[in-house]
Amino acid sequence: MASRRRFVQGMAGALAGVWLAPSLLASEAGAAKGVRKVVDDFVRANGFHGVIHLVRNRRVVLSEAFGMADVEAGRRTTVETLYPLASISKWFVSIAVLRLVEQDKLSLDGSIADYLAGYRADTGAKVKLKHLLSNCSGIPNGFSPQVKADPAIWTKAYTTGEAIKAFCSGDLAFEPGSRFSYDLTNWILVKGIVEQVTGHEFAQVIDGLVLTPLGLKQVLPRYTDEARARVAIGYATIDPPVRKMNPQLVYTLASGGYCGTATELVRAAEGVYGGSLLSAASREALSTILVPTESYALGGRVKAVQVDGTAQAFAWETGRTDGYRSLLAHRLDGQSTLVLLNNTDLSQKTIDLFAEAVFAAESQA
Repeated sequence: MASRRRFVQGMAGALAGVWLAPSLLASEAGAAKGVRKVVDDFVRANGFHGVIHLVRNRRVVLSEAFGMADVEAGRRTTVETLYPLASISKWFVSIAVLRLVEQDKLSLDGSIADYLAGYRADTGAKVKLKHLLSNCSGIPNGFSPQVKADPAIWTKAYTTGEAIKAFCSGDLAFEPGSRFSYDLTNWILVKGIVEQVTGHEFAQVIDGLVLTPLGLKQVLPRYTDEARARVAIGYATIDPPVRKMNPQLVYTLASGGYCGTATELVRAAEGVYGGSLLSAASREALSTILVPTESYALGGRVKAVQVDGTAQAFAWETGRTDGYRSLLAHRLDGQSTLVLLNNTDLSQKTIDLFAEAVFAAESQA
């Protein structure tokens, strides 16, 4: 354990990144000092490996890398290291869907049956696109029990249609819209619908509607050769290094199959909420909570965070897969954006508490 602490502390000290532009005002410097303490305490307490990137009013307050992206190869983390984004992928997909809504190719109130003619008619007519995008469809998760019974499924190359038939066609577990269930099957169906209405491969659609317009050259499907070569390795433990990674399945791309960098995530949030990619109506739809018990909107959460004694609304996009954790927290008035990317399986609660502490410290002059 002592060797692990020395390793983490050494990496944290060695990998200090960009800290405070010289032009920061005195009040901003005071706030940054508070953020610095929160970050240092968090890194020490959790043996943090990853990237923390904070922007206020489009100016970088902190951009720092800690630890290792690949322990065995000796590859250190940098602020431009590629990390799996996990469920933040759902947010990108929801943005693409809203663009298709603007083009009158989709409707949030359209049903599965409206778009997938071969899907079972009874449930297909009841489940709407907005139910899938907010994880309250009632479509049961047929993937998890099957892969538990037959781990070889991880190696089988299903098409989207085959995956829908195999995993997403069971009887409804509950009435659509009545409950929240965070299931992969919702997003396999979304992928199938997008491919059906556009006539193109899913990754091409996301690229054309979202990634290219926002200039996001470093947001990539994890199954590509470039992503596999560059992505940080996911770990269950660092000392000794024990990897925690599953194969990448093409049909799960919409649910959590993208990877990216911290700086690209900030650029995405600023472009989506403060740019012209989406109409005002689409931005409102993206930020409207549909499942109050989970604060869940379309493809992600909208969370109220106490800042200077008042509740501020944040797009709170989180991701968890294998040994990876990710957070994109963007204040909806555009004042602040925080990205955290991690490859050592931190708990979501730990990350959320850290992010809230950062925003509280940042608001204090």
